[in-house]
Amino acid sequence: MDPRIIRLYDEYTHKPLERRVFLERLAVLAGGTAAAMTLLPLLENNYAQAAIVDPADPRVATSTVTYKGQTGDIRGYLAVPKAGPAKRAGVIVIHENRGLTPYQQDLARRLAVDGFTGLAVDLLSPMGGTPANEDEARAAIGKLERTDAVRNLVAAVAYLKSRPDAAGPVGAVGHCWGGGMCNLLASAAPDLAAAVPFYGLVAPTADVPMIKAKLQLHYAGNDPRINAGIPDYEAALKAARVSYEVFMYEGAEHAFQNDTAGARYNKAAADLAWSRTIAFFKTNLK
Repeated sequence: MDPRIIRLYDEYTHKPLERRVFLERLAVLAGGTAAAMTLLPLLENNYAQAAIVDPADPRVATSTVTYKGQTGDIRGYLAVPKAGPAKRAGVIVIHENRGLTPYQQDLARRLAVDGFTGLAVDLLSPMGGTPANEDEARAAIGKLERTDAVRNLVAAVAYLKSRPDAAGPVGAVGHCWGGGMCNLLASAAPDLAAAVPFYGLVAPTADVPMIKAKLQLHYAGNDPRINAGIPDYEAALKAARVSYEVFMYEGAEHAFQNDTAGARYNKAAADLAWSRTIAFFKTNLK
Protein backbone atom coordinates (compact mmCIF):
# COMPACT_ATOMS: atom_id res chain seq x y z
CA MET A 1 0.00 0.00 0.00
CA ASP A 2 1.15 3.55 -0.76
CA PRO A 3 3.02 4.62 2.38
CA ARG A 4 1.37 8.05 2.13
CA ILE A 5 -1.97 6.35 2.77
CA ILE A 6 -0.62 4.58 5.84
CA ARG A 7 0.84 7.88 7.11
CA LEU A 8 -2.55 9.53 6.57
CA TYR A 9 -4.32 6.79 8.52
CA ASP A 10 -1.77 7.12 11.31
CA GLU A 11 -2.47 10.87 11.43
CA TYR A 12 -6.22 10.16 11.54
CA THR A 13 -5.91 7.70 14.40
CA HIS A 14 -3.46 9.71 16.48
CA LYS A 15 -4.14 13.40 15.91
CA PRO A 16 -6.93 12.67 15.25
CA LEU A 17 -8.27 14.15 12.04
CA GLU A 18 -12.01 14.42 11.70
CA ARG A 19 -13.26 11.40 9.81
CA ARG A 20 -14.68 13.61 7.07
CA VAL A 21 -11.28 15.24 6.47
CA PHE A 22 -9.54 11.87 6.57
CA LEU A 23 -11.89 10.42 3.96
CA GLU A 24 -11.52 13.46 1.73
CA ARG A 25 -7.74 13.21 1.81
CA LEU A 26 -7.86 9.44 1.36
CA ALA A 27 -9.97 9.90 -1.78
CA VAL A 28 -7.34 12.24 -3.22
CA LEU A 29 -4.52 9.77 -2.56
CA ALA A 30 -6.55 6.77 -3.76
CA GLY A 31 -7.74 8.44 -6.95
CA GLY A 32 -11.41 8.80 -6.09
CA THR A 33 -14.08 8.12 -3.52
CA ALA A 34 -14.83 4.61 -4.78
CA ALA A 35 -11.16 3.62 -4.56
CA ALA A 36 -10.95 5.12 -1.07
CA MET A 37 -13.94 3.05 0.10
CA THR A 38 -12.21 -0.06 -1.28
CA LEU A 39 -9.04 0.73 0.66
CA LEU A 40 -10.76 1.63 3.93
CA PRO A 41 -11.39 -1.98 5.12
CA LEU A 42 -7.70 -2.71 4.54
CA LEU A 43 -6.77 0.06 6.96
CA GLU A 44 -9.33 -0.24 9.73
CA ASN A 45 -9.13 -2.82 12.47
CA ASN A 46 -11.03 -6.05 11.87
CA TYR A 47 -11.73 -7.56 15.27
CA ALA A 48 -13.17 -10.70 13.70
CA GLN A 49 -9.51 -11.68 13.36
CA ALA A 50 -8.78 -11.13 17.05
CA ALA A 51 -8.91 -14.74 18.13
CA ILE A 52 -5.45 -16.26 17.95
CA VAL A 53 -6.61 -17.96 21.15
CA ASP A 54 -10.34 -18.60 20.96
CA PRO A 55 -12.39 -17.14 23.84
CA ALA A 56 -13.72 -20.65 24.45
CA ASP A 57 -10.25 -22.25 24.45
CA PRO A 58 -10.34 -25.02 27.08
CA ARG A 59 -6.86 -24.12 28.31
CA VAL A 60 -7.96 -20.69 29.58
CA ALA A 61 -10.53 -19.39 32.07
CA THR A 62 -11.70 -15.82 31.42
CA SER A 63 -13.75 -13.39 33.46
CA THR A 64 -14.47 -9.71 33.96
CA VAL A 65 -12.97 -8.30 37.15
CA THR A 66 -12.82 -4.95 38.90
CA TYR A 67 -10.15 -3.53 41.15
CA LYS A 68 -9.81 -0.31 43.12
CA GLY A 69 -7.98 2.36 41.16
CA GLN A 70 -7.12 6.02 41.66
CA THR A 71 -10.47 7.04 40.17
CA GLY A 72 -12.66 4.26 41.56
CA ASP A 73 -13.43 0.82 40.18
CA ILE A 74 -11.44 -0.16 37.09
CA ARG A 75 -12.70 -3.02 34.98
CA GLY A 76 -10.51 -5.57 33.29
CA TYR A 77 -10.60 -8.77 31.28
CA LEU A 78 -8.81 -11.54 33.16
CA ALA A 79 -7.40 -14.67 31.53
CA VAL A 80 -6.00 -17.44 33.72
CA PRO A 81 -4.42 -20.73 32.62
CA LYS A 82 -6.35 -23.77 33.79
CA ALA A 83 -3.26 -25.94 34.03
CA GLY A 84 0.15 -25.39 35.59
CA PRO A 85 1.19 -24.12 39.02
CA ALA A 86 -1.38 -22.83 41.49
CA LYS A 87 0.45 -19.50 41.64
CA ARG A 88 1.92 -17.64 38.68
CA ALA A 89 3.22 -14.28 37.51
CA GLY A 90 0.83 -11.69 36.10
CA VAL A 91 1.04 -9.43 33.06
CA ILE A 92 -0.98 -6.24 32.53
CA VAL A 93 -2.10 -5.61 28.95
CA ILE A 94 -2.43 -1.87 28.20
CA HIS A 95 -4.69 -0.98 25.31
CA GLU A 96 -4.24 1.32 22.33
CA ASN A 97 -6.09 4.62 21.92
CA ARG A 98 -9.26 2.71 20.99
CA GLY A 99 -9.72 1.43 24.52
CA LEU A 100 -10.13 -2.20 25.54
CA THR A 101 -10.93 -4.15 22.37
CA PRO A 102 -11.07 -7.85 21.42
CA TYR A 103 -7.40 -7.57 20.40
CA GLN A 104 -6.25 -6.85 23.97
CA GLN A 105 -8.53 -9.56 25.29
CA ASP A 106 -6.86 -11.98 22.89
CA LEU A 107 -3.43 -10.87 24.08
CA ALA A 108 -4.49 -11.68 27.65
CA ARG A 109 -5.53 -15.16 26.52
CA ARG A 110 -2.24 -15.63 24.65
CA LEU A 111 -0.40 -14.79 27.86
CA ALA A 112 -2.53 -17.29 29.78
CA VAL A 113 -1.70 -20.04 27.29
CA ASP A 114 1.97 -19.33 28.05
CA GLY A 115 1.43 -19.66 31.79
CA PHE A 116 0.74 -16.11 32.97
CA THR A 117 -2.30 -14.43 34.43
CA GLY A 118 -3.21 -11.83 31.81
CA LEU A 119 -5.15 -8.72 32.82
CA ALA A 120 -6.32 -6.44 30.00
CA VAL A 121 -7.39 -3.25 31.75
CA ASP A 122 -10.01 -0.78 30.54
CA LEU A 123 -8.58 2.64 31.34
CA LEU A 124 -11.80 4.22 30.07
CA SER A 125 -13.67 2.72 33.04
CA PRO A 126 -14.00 6.15 34.71
CA MET A 127 -15.94 7.27 31.61
CA GLY A 128 -18.25 4.28 31.60
CA GLY A 129 -15.96 1.90 29.73
CA THR A 130 -14.76 1.56 26.16
CA PRO A 131 -17.44 2.56 23.64
CA ALA A 132 -18.04 0.42 20.57
CA ASN A 133 -17.38 3.33 18.20
CA GLU A 134 -13.63 3.79 17.69
CA ASP A 135 -13.86 7.53 17.03
CA GLU A 136 -15.69 7.94 20.34
CA ALA A 137 -13.07 5.81 22.07
CA ARG A 138 -10.21 7.91 20.69
CA ALA A 139 -11.99 11.09 21.77
CA ALA A 140 -12.44 9.65 25.26
CA ILE A 141 -8.77 8.71 25.46
CA GLY A 142 -7.92 12.31 24.64
CA LYS A 143 -9.94 13.46 27.66
CA LEU A 144 -8.26 11.10 30.13
CA GLU A 145 -6.16 12.65 32.84
CA ARG A 146 -2.89 10.84 32.15
CA THR A 147 -1.66 11.00 35.73
CA ASP A 148 -4.83 9.27 36.93
CA ALA A 149 -4.53 6.66 34.18
CA VAL A 150 -0.96 5.85 35.24
CA ARG A 151 -2.08 5.55 38.87
CA ASN A 152 -4.86 3.22 37.77
CA LEU A 153 -2.19 1.06 36.16
CA VAL A 154 -0.06 1.18 39.30
CA ALA A 155 -3.15 -0.09 41.14
CA ALA A 156 -3.38 -2.94 38.61
CA VAL A 157 0.12 -4.02 39.63
CA ALA A 158 -1.01 -4.12 43.26
CA TYR A 159 -4.17 -6.00 42.30
CA LEU A 160 -2.29 -8.75 40.46
CA LYS A 161 0.22 -9.09 43.30
CA SER A 162 -2.61 -9.41 45.83
CA ARG A 163 -4.46 -12.23 44.08
CA PRO A 164 -4.33 -15.60 45.91
CA ASP A 165 -3.09 -17.24 42.72
CA ALA A 166 -0.30 -14.66 42.25
CA ALA A 167 3.33 -15.69 42.43
CA GLY A 168 4.51 -12.14 43.01
CA PRO A 169 6.23 -10.63 39.97
CA VAL A 170 4.16 -8.54 37.59
CA GLY A 171 4.97 -7.34 34.09
CA ALA A 172 3.23 -5.13 31.55
CA VAL A 173 2.90 -4.97 27.78
CA GLY A 174 1.34 -2.17 25.79
CA HIS A 175 0.91 -1.17 22.17
CA CYS A 176 0.77 2.29 20.59
CA TRP A 177 -0.87 4.59 23.19
CA GLY A 178 -0.56 1.64 25.56
CA GLY A 179 3.14 1.40 24.73
CA GLY A 180 3.60 4.96 25.92
CA MET A 181 1.58 4.20 29.05
CA CYS A 182 3.75 1.12 29.59
CA ASN A 183 6.83 3.37 29.66
CA LEU A 184 5.11 5.71 32.11
CA LEU A 185 4.03 2.81 34.31
CA ALA A 186 7.60 1.54 34.45
CA SER A 187 8.70 4.91 35.85
CA ALA A 188 5.79 5.08 38.32
CA ALA A 189 5.73 1.52 39.73
CA PRO A 190 8.98 0.48 41.41
CA ASP A 191 7.60 -3.03 41.97
CA LEU A 192 6.94 -3.64 38.26
CA ALA A 193 9.39 -6.36 37.27
CA ALA A 194 9.34 -6.18 33.46
CA ALA A 195 7.79 -3.96 30.79
CA VAL A 196 7.43 -4.44 27.03
CA PRO A 197 6.30 -1.26 25.22
CA PHE A 198 5.49 -1.64 21.52
CA TYR A 199 5.96 1.51 19.40
CA GLY A 200 4.99 3.76 22.27
CA LEU A 201 5.95 7.30 23.19
CA VAL A 202 8.90 7.32 25.56
CA ALA A 203 8.78 8.35 29.21
CA PRO A 204 10.16 11.78 30.11
CA THR A 205 13.93 11.48 30.47
CA ALA A 206 13.72 13.06 33.93
CA ASP A 207 11.63 10.09 35.09
CA VAL A 208 13.92 7.39 33.66
CA PRO A 209 16.07 7.04 36.84
CA MET A 210 12.90 5.88 38.65
CA ILE A 211 12.55 2.83 36.37
CA LYS A 212 13.34 -0.41 38.19
CA ALA A 213 11.72 -2.79 35.69
CA LYS A 214 13.67 -4.47 32.95
CA LEU A 215 12.58 -3.18 29.54
CA GLN A 216 12.19 -4.74 26.12
CA LEU A 217 11.36 -2.10 23.50
CA HIS A 218 9.87 -2.86 20.07
CA TYR A 219 9.73 -0.33 17.23
CA ALA A 220 8.62 -0.29 13.61
CA GLY A 221 11.12 0.87 11.01
CA ASN A 222 8.53 3.01 9.21
CA ASP A 223 7.34 5.00 12.21
CA PRO A 224 9.15 8.36 12.29
CA ARG A 225 6.69 9.99 14.71
CA ILE A 226 7.51 7.48 17.45
CA ASN A 227 11.10 6.70 16.52
CA ALA A 228 12.18 10.32 16.91
CA GLY A 229 12.19 9.79 20.67
CA ILE A 230 14.38 6.68 20.72
CA PRO A 231 17.90 8.22 20.83
CA ASP A 232 17.26 10.44 23.86
CA TYR A 233 15.38 7.63 25.62
CA GLU A 234 18.23 5.20 25.09
CA ALA A 235 20.75 7.75 26.33
CA ALA A 236 18.70 8.30 29.48
CA LEU A 237 18.27 4.56 30.05
CA LYS A 238 22.02 4.02 29.73
CA ALA A 239 22.80 6.92 32.04
CA ALA A 240 20.39 5.53 34.66
CA ARG A 241 21.75 2.01 34.15
CA VAL A 242 18.30 0.62 33.41
CA SER A 243 18.40 -2.91 32.00
CA TYR A 244 16.87 -2.74 28.52
CA GLU A 245 16.99 -4.08 24.99
CA VAL A 246 15.69 -2.55 21.76
CA PHE A 247 14.41 -4.29 18.65
CA MET A 248 13.77 -2.44 15.40
CA TYR A 249 11.68 -4.14 12.70
CA GLU A 250 12.80 -2.65 9.41
CA GLY A 251 10.08 -2.25 6.81
CA ALA A 252 7.34 -2.66 9.42
CA GLU A 253 4.63 -0.07 10.06
CA HIS A 254 3.26 1.31 13.30
CA ALA A 255 0.81 -1.30 14.68
CA PHE A 256 2.67 -4.13 12.93
CA GLN A 257 2.04 -6.51 15.84
CA ASN A 258 -1.73 -6.08 15.76
CA ASP A 259 -3.16 -8.90 13.63
CA THR A 260 -6.46 -6.97 13.36
CA ALA A 261 -4.75 -3.90 11.85
CA GLY A 262 -5.18 -4.73 8.18
CA ALA A 263 -2.42 -3.55 5.86
CA ARG A 264 -0.21 -2.42 8.76
CA TYR A 265 -0.01 -5.93 10.23
CA ASN A 266 3.28 -7.67 9.50
CA LYS A 267 3.04 -11.35 10.44
CA ALA A 268 6.75 -12.10 10.29
CA ALA A 269 7.66 -9.12 12.50
CA ALA A 270 4.67 -9.74 14.79
CA ASP A 271 5.49 -13.39 15.38
CA LEU A 272 9.14 -12.61 16.07
CA ALA A 273 8.30 -9.73 18.41
CA TRP A 274 5.75 -11.77 20.38
CA SER A 275 8.13 -14.73 20.74
CA ARG A 276 10.71 -12.32 22.14
CA THR A 277 8.09 -10.85 24.48
CA ILE A 278 7.09 -14.23 25.92
CA ALA A 279 10.73 -15.31 26.32
CA PHE A 280 11.48 -12.00 28.07
CA PHE A 281 8.61 -12.44 30.51
CA LYS A 282 9.54 -16.05 31.24
CA THR A 283 13.08 -14.95 32.05
CA ASN A 284 12.20 -11.92 34.16
CA LEU A 285 8.94 -12.85 35.90
CA LYS A 286 10.15 -15.57 38.25
